[in-house]
Amino acid sequence: MAGEDAPRGAELLAWAQPRGSSARPLASGYAGRSLSELRAREFGRVAGTVYLDHAGATLFPQSQLTSFTRDLMENVYGNPHSQSISSKLTHDTVEQVRYRILAHFHASPEDYSVIFTAGSTAALKLVAEAFPWVSPGQDSSGSVFCYLTDSHTSVVGMRMVAKSVNVPSIPVRPEDMWSAEKRGAAARDPDCQLPHLFCYPAQSNFSGTRYPLSWIGEVQSGRTYPVSAPGQWFVLLDAASYVSTSSLDLSVHQADFIPISFYKIFGFPTGLGALLVRNHVAPLLRKTYFGGGTAAAYLSGEDFYIPRQSVAERFEDGTISFLDVIALKHGFDALESLTGGMENITQHTFTLAQYTYAALSSLRYPNGAPVVRIYSDSDFSSPEVQGPIINFNVLDDNGTIIGYSQVDKMASLYNIQVRTGCFCNTGACQRHLGISDEMVKKHLQAGHVCGDDVDLIDGQPTGSVRISFGYMSTLEDAQAFLRFIIATQLCPSSGQAVPQATPGEAGTPLAESEAQNAVTATLSRGRPSPQEDTRTDSRVWNDLLTAMDAVGLRPPVLEANGTQQTPSEKPASVLNGGVGPHVITNLYLYPIKSCAAFEVTRWPVGNQGLLYDRSWMVVNHNGICLSQKQEPRLCLIQPFIDLQQRIMVIKAKGMDPIEVPLENGQQAPICQSKVCADRVNTYDCGEKISRWLSKFLGRPCHLIKQSSDFQRNAKKKHGKGQSDDTMATLSLVNEAQYLLINRSSVLELQQQLNASDENGKEDVLPMQDLISRFRANIITNGTSAFEEEKWDEISIGSLRFQVVGPCHRCQMICIDQQTGQRNQDVFQKLSESRKRKVNFGVYLMHVSLDLSSPHFLSVGSQLLPVLKENTGGHDLPASEKHQDVIS
Repeated sequence: MAGEDAPRGAELLAWAQPRGSSARPLASGYAGRSLSELRAREFGRVAGTVYLDHAGATLFPQSQLTSFTRDLMENVYGNPHSQSISSKLTHDTVEQVRYRILAHFHASPEDYSVIFTAGSTAALKLVAEAFPWVSPGQDSSGSVFCYLTDSHTSVVGMRMVAKSVNVPSIPVRPEDMWSAEKRGAAARDPDCQLPHLFCYPAQSNFSGTRYPLSWIGEVQSGRTYPVSAPGQWFVLLDAASYVSTSSLDLSVHQADFIPISFYKIFGFPTGLGALLVRNHVAPLLRKTYFGGGTAAAYLSGEDFYIPRQSVAERFEDGTISFLDVIALKHGFDALESLTGGMENITQHTFTLAQYTYAALSSLRYPNGAPVVRIYSDSDFSSPEVQGPIINFNVLDDNGTIIGYSQVDKMASLYNIQVRTGCFCNTGACQRHLGISDEMVKKHLQAGHVCGDDVDLIDGQPTGSVRISFGYMSTLEDAQAFLRFIIATQLCPSSGQAVPQATPGEAGTPLAESEAQNAVTATLSRGRPSPQEDTRTDSRVWNDLLTAMDAVGLRPPVLEANGTQQTPSEKPASVLNGGVGPHVITNLYLYPIKSCAAFEVTRWPVGNQGLLYDRSWMVVNHNGICLSQKQEPRLCLIQPFIDLQQRIMVIKAKGMDPIEVPLENGQQAPICQSKVCADRVNTYDCGEKISRWLSKFLGRPCHLIKQSSDFQRNAKKKHGKGQSDDTMATLSLVNEAQYLLINRSSVLELQQQLNASDENGKEDVLPMQDLISRFRANIITNGTSAFEEEKWDEISIGSLRFQVVGPCHRCQMICIDQQTGQRNQDVFQKLSESRKRKVNFGVYLMHVSLDLSSPHFLSVGSQLLPVLKENTGGHDLPASEKHQDVIS
């Protein structure tokens, strides 16, 4: 389907029965219930957001939380392991919830028991530890543990327990099970009672493939064997993904063990799951540990223990999370009242997935090449074979895969939330993406681990993109996602500012993202001891204020009007350099992480980079760092450092300036915070600045500063001249001390953006605008675009810096640093031009820095680079193994 025949626009968004689907149309929504009203009433918090990770965690409705909270406010629930009135109420309510769970799965208390666990993973671990494994011996071949390769990590992990008792684990491919189902099996030996366990998912959490529930009875009866092994086969059905949108009838498909996770169904509570166990199998389970509430009687001084008779009481060690269990009652009530039941949810979610699949499959570039590669074992013909999950990778017009991290970042600009990676299912990922065992090990050696954003290695994908629908998903969600794919892959960049989403507008980029930086803080008493034989940056420079006066260093905050300089305001002689081929044209520091730049012409260097660069950060009421990804208006907060008065002046439009001391003179409580998994000690800068920031940003927040007594070491030794005991130290940056960009590289990007402007306007994004978006410390004039990526080291006067790798960019480059508005064209064009990774700028670290005397960086200084010995292919740089260095 090439050229004009390739569907590229609105025709793909028409609500119609996809071609090739079943004759009976499947309707979207819930009869007699307005889905738009349901979304507005129950899920107003996601207005303007397209949430497409329901397979990861679905959303809870407002009415469920309201009803549950009212229940807690009106009743007293005590510990169920007692005989008081409140305890009896808890016990009876919990038992009622057990009955409700069994009824939901069409099971009776005579056939099944419900064991509450900390989640489906804990349920799987319980089975692995309690299953009656028989180790091989002289008279027995022993038990066998089999699992489908398309299984969650938590299922595969059961093999470690089996290994501990010398029981072999055998992975079984889906193709092998389908073949065995057709082939049948030899007659079963009724005298052999060796217990074997076969685990498989009712629904693949990777692709949404639904495996036959008929396998349960066939394997149990011996009509189908996963592998040839005499004995009795038991079946564990991993139903966690399946039951989130479908009804499971255990009266028909009587699996022996069924682990489930309730937040997949209701969204709340998290951290609560259950193991449903067939009662006739339960006596076979062996338990070693016993905890509170599980004993009928025991002696502390003698090896005497009698378990309780009830299956649930025997296996629920300690006090269960009884309030969360009670919350399930309200979850069932809300689900039923809002949708009418799981059958309706199945029909609704599958319809959306089928429609989206048909549209995605039809997308073609003008040359006829497909826009996406979908990973599926079905043609989305019916909900019996396919769940509401679509797994894919985006391709360019040459058929080359675009990394999932890049797609994820582009989706976030449209406020579309998807899931990326391998989804804790390496087996399915390998099978669908063609990743061999050797490649997995090679990727690990290259620095890729499960859950990171290293999406391509040697051009090969390490994972994919997954979207999934929930019962509150809408047709507008599906169409917003399709518009995003069409806009980013089939339509040229427009150069227009990204419109801000409003309630009811799905798929348009929003000013705020729900993603959070991994920076948490909790208050702690006490104060850490200072590092021995270490003088902090601030103390060194405070002792040298007189010397700075002597060399003419004047705080820019004291200059006329107190405004920050911009690149365009520099004299032409400075901009053009004139001292040599590589000259520093601009210097910036960012005192408050993610806030506006503070431009200087000469500035002292400390052991963490430019003095006071990213020494502060703004955190929300939970102590989580705010960045421009969530709060773009941070760029409108302008900090100015006055070294002579030892203050930072903070300004913002409509606010009176406020001063914050550079160092806290009083003993302040220390906060334990995290920056990119590194623990850092910080302190709160006080209620006055907190109120100022909260008023400007319209949300409760605080300003915290890295403690001067705390030394945060870089993740690895960067400098060639560094010994093991002289690791580089960092401020609140994510990884490195400096970021450098080259004006020639900026100019090339500017030209590409201007060339792509369909209106033919000049300077769509001025040089000043682009430079500010990349939030670099050092700007150099350069001689050719992206030559900086070939540098190994640079020298600036007596200072030496190691180039530690390119900066892999995120969505923040789409934010205009003067207005806080978004424009996705910068990221998209950079992605198109740089291929694979959206790299721009390089990270620098000090090499053998001696702080016994002051050092400065100055505009106009010559920069001398040293080329890498081999500027061809390189191993994955350290900078791409972690998050963006400068935020």
